[in-house]
Amino acid sequence: MTIQQLKYIVALDEHRNFVKAAEECMVTQPGLTIQLKNLEEEIGIKIFDRTKVPLKPTTPGKEIINRAKKILREVDDIRDFVIHEKNQLEGECTIGVISTLSPYLVPQFIKKMKEVAPKMHFTIKELPTGLLINDALTGDIDIALMATPTGANGLKEHPVFYEPFVAYLNSNHPMAGATHYELQPQDKPQLLLLEHEYCYNAQLLDICGLTGSTDKHDGFTYDISSIETLKNLVKADLGFAILPLLSVINEKENPLYKEFNDPKPVREISLVVAETFSRKLLLQKISESLYSCLPDSMKQDFKYKKIQWNDSPYFVESVKGLF
Repeated sequence: MTIQQLKYIVALDEHRNFVKAAEECMVTQPGLTIQLKNLEEEIGIKIFDRTKVPLKPTTPGKEIINRAKKILREVDDIRDFVIHEKNQLEGECTIGVISTLSPYLVPQFIKKMKEVAPKMHFTIKELPTGLLINDALTGDIDIALMATPTGANGLKEHPVFYEPFVAYLNSNHPMAGATHYELQPQDKPQLLLLEHEYCYNAQLLDICGLTGSTDKHDGFTYDISSIETLKNLVKADLGFAILPLLSVINEKENPLYKEFNDPKPVREISLVVAETFSRKLLLQKISESLYSCLPDSMKQDFKYKKIQWNDSPYFVESVKGLF
């Protein structure tokens, strides 16, 4: 017994005519007839007396039709409930954020979401890319805010904005006085990377045209997990860094960062959810709130080059055995 079969017998009871009932149900008349016959054979009861003109339900058929109407009303109630739930801005939501973005966007985002969804409780987790992908797939987090594309099956990606990369230079760097940065050969071996942030590292290596890690600098190996540490290493003339714009946007008085010439290298930042995620209104409001927190310069059109990371040799090597 199916919901569709119940719809057919209710339509037949209303029209008492196979042709008209079939038109209402948008099915062929023979198809409707076959489905009615299948249902009657399954339950062992004739629902309609076909010898009558117009068609007439049998005595037990009347009770079956009345119960079918009740079931269909409850199905409609379930549908209405689901639609309502999808549009609710209440309850719990866990959001995972990449560590290279979280310190520079999450505080403003939290303030904005308190205004947009005051009845919701958000849990924010700062996680590396690998855990974000895994936790989004397993349901440990509801939404991941991260660089995309991930290339992961079972996830949907909803791009929110593009974030340019900038060069972070020591004041003694040859291009410290330039208006824009152009990659220098001597900078490549001095590139500073972040431990456990393979997508971020792969993007930087792509920008610099490198295929492997450059983690040894003048006798030291740096195991770093903070962009702020990268900055201080650069200031101490211990390396060279390429950073996301939001991590330096408030350093207007600091001449250490330089934008690239067009097309600017950028990373795509998206809200990533499991394919089964259904709270579309919540996703929309989060996306709008994040975008509203961006500086005006990132809302303007600019020429960019999107930097991939999941097809990088460094990415492939780094994710072996991760999942």
